[in-house]
Amino acid sequence: MPENRREEDSYEYWLACLHGVGNQKKRYLRERWRGAAELYNIEETRIRSEELLDDKEMEAFQKSRRNWKIKENYERFCEGDIRFIPYYSGEYPQKLKELPAMPYALFVKGRIPAADCPAAAIVGARRCSGYGEQMALSFGEELAKNGFIIVSGMAKGVDGIAHRGALNGGGLTYAVLGCGPDICYPRENKGLYRDILKKGGILSEYPPGTMPLPIHFPARNRIISGLSDIVLVIEARERSGSLITADMALEQGRDVYALPGPVTSELSRGCNCLIKQGAEVLLSPDELLRESGIWQRISKSDNSKNSLKNKIMLESTENLVYSKLDLYPKSKEKILQETGLGAAEVIRALVALELKGYIHEISKNYYVRHK
Repeated sequence: MPENRREEDSYEYWLACLHGVGNQKKRYLRERWRGAAELYNIEETRIRSEELLDDKEMEAFQKSRRNWKIKENYERFCEGDIRFIPYYSGEYPQKLKELPAMPYALFVKGRIPAADCPAAAIVGARRCSGYGEQMALSFGEELAKNGFIIVSGMAKGVDGIAHRGALNGGGLTYAVLGCGPDICYPRENKGLYRDILKKGGILSEYPPGTMPLPIHFPARNRIISGLSDIVLVIEARERSGSLITADMALEQGRDVYALPGPVTSELSRGCNCLIKQGAEVLLSPDELLRESGIWQRISKSDNSKNSLKNKIMLESTENLVYSKLDLYPKSKEKILQETGLGAAEVIRALVALELKGYIHEISKNYYVRHK
């Protein structure tokens, strides 16, 4: 990189990291003074005379100019494997440029989402049920298999499971963090963090080293929805970050889908409320793909496997037990009650169905259909 370009970028990096001045105002300042270098070196009296910054912003601006080491900080940044993509860069995602509150810059590890691929955000409860876990995995996997990029926040629960589903489906997935892209949050997702970098990227509007503060997460949700064409909400309480993402998606003109659930479930109240307010009902990956207009049939080999599986005849007892199960967890006691069978018969049937791949025990004595 030419020395003059490197110097110019070091000032641009300073402006992107400037804390205490909003994104929109940063863009205006940069364009008003034809770049960050001139802005950094401007006389204080001149910028004060234009009354572009209030007292608090002016204090943050002056403090940063006094304390920021332009060359040293940028060289340290360049030693890492993180890219800095400001809003005026050709690499900056076009979908984000359409947002009034677009980030001034993105800090990226790995790749950024391709503009020509459909993208789905999958968000939901951190403490999801087995039902939510299975649906997040299924939607992530099937959409990825059919050409969708999966975007989420790498949080516990639905977010992380949706990323994993996309990876299982051989697709691309991108995590938007509420901290610097060099920080894996939550820590227990370290393996997922590494795997996402192999098949996608980690993005943030926060510079490297920024800790995951609660105030960052509502703001990052606008990026998750902004990078996506559709937003899927898989389980959400009445007041949750997922509903913030859904609201932002609607403001951005994105289609919002919500997974229905039992009216007695706290985890489904947010989704059921979204549906009541007009969100699309999320029923199955196949139906969503058909509605999205890019439905692709599963490969012949997969169809053959499914056909073969459907032709397998179950024993009458197994068939009865299987008929009482669906994608929502059901206890062994409830199955006994609904089938009228003896405990030994039900247990034998459950074991046989699980060995054949028809059902899955998601927790002690609670079962769901595999798909």
